Amino acid sequence: MATDVTVLVRRRPITVARRFYSYVLTGPRRDWVVFTLFFAVAATLVSLMLAYPGRFPPVTIAPLILVSGLYLPNRHLVGLFVFIAIGLSLVIPKLSLSASTKAVMLTAYSMLMLMMLVVSASRVRVGSIGFHGEDLLVELRDRLARAARIPALPLGWTAESAVLSAHGEGFSGDFMVVDSTHGGRHLEVALVDVSGKGREAGTRSLLLSGALGALLGSLSPSAFLSAANSYLVRQGWEEGFATAVHLDINLDTGDYTIGNAGHPAPVRWSNGAGTWQVLEGGRGPVLGIMNGVNFPRTSGTLAMGDALMLYSDGIIESRRHDLTEGTDRMLGAAADAMVRRGSVVDAVVSQARSGEADDRAVFSIARH
Repeated sequence: MATDVTVLVRRRPITVARRFYSYVLTGPRRDWVVFTLFFAVAATLVSLMLAYPGRFPPVTIAPLILVSGLYLPNRHLVGLFVFIAIGLSLVIPKLSLSASTKAVMLTAYSMLMLMMLVVSASRVRVGSIGFHGEDLLVELRDRLARAARIPALPLGWTAESAVLSAHGEGFSGDFMVVDSTHGGRHLEVALVDVSGKGREAGTRSLLLSGALGALLGSLSPSAFLSAANSYLVRQGWEEGFATAVHLDINLDTGDYTIGNAGHPAPVRWSNGAGTWQVLEGGRGPVLGIMNGVNFPRTSGTLAMGDALMLYSDGIIESRRHDLTEGTDRMLGAAADAMVRRGSVVDAVVSQARSGEADDRAVFSIARH
């Protein structure tokens, strides 16, 4: 059967503005247009500074140096800066200043232009101009946050989480992916710690977060960590290993299973005993080292008043303290929060052994 293409694609009328935009303001032509504009402004400013040195001091051209460093590629920026440098070398000697002050001014402008050349090279390398690079980083950071957002839970369940990066940076080597599966009857959570910390691990966190988010609910819980391991092995990263813990909990019955890939053991709060218990079972190797490994799972049931908590090593590890001491410290804070009916996550994060020196992540779910 013939298809009327005009129905599928409705062409917008070609206007003078669209022709101008497509011919002048895209691709290499755009760079030349912007360079010509900046060069004209620079020539005007240099001329004014030479003609009226008192009314137009050299600082007048500083904003142009900053803006051109954001919007011009290096090959054009070098030419513009050479012209500006020649202009400044003609303007500054005419000023009624001491020789040392003039030397400092020339040095300062030279350092400013060198700095903007470095900034321009960095932006061109990632294919961004102007302030769009920051917009991209913000979007990527927000995607990590959205993946860790806890969905609405049925009556009788509460959950909370926190992910904090080392030294307050925008990206963290710890991340979580959370999703409601099986028609909302199950909640699946994967808490992952990739190698490195802060910005160093941010790129790997983003890639792995997207992959694991796609796996949640698409595979059976028993196959989740194996699939994550295969994906990570295929990436071939030099520091491509990661630890992870995966929780699948039935929100109708309270039944849960947990798989552990080299991660700190989850803990369970028993309301009857009033204590946290470390769940050591179901432990497998870290992700990304080798293919074909198995990840056993441990299972149990949360009764009314019980809770589960997953956390990263930044909560319990520190260079100056024993790991057992860090675990006991965490469990003490979590037990106190359960008794006071306060926030377990806040209590655990606030006493983290690593402090601001490491990434920290905590997830807690309780049945009431």
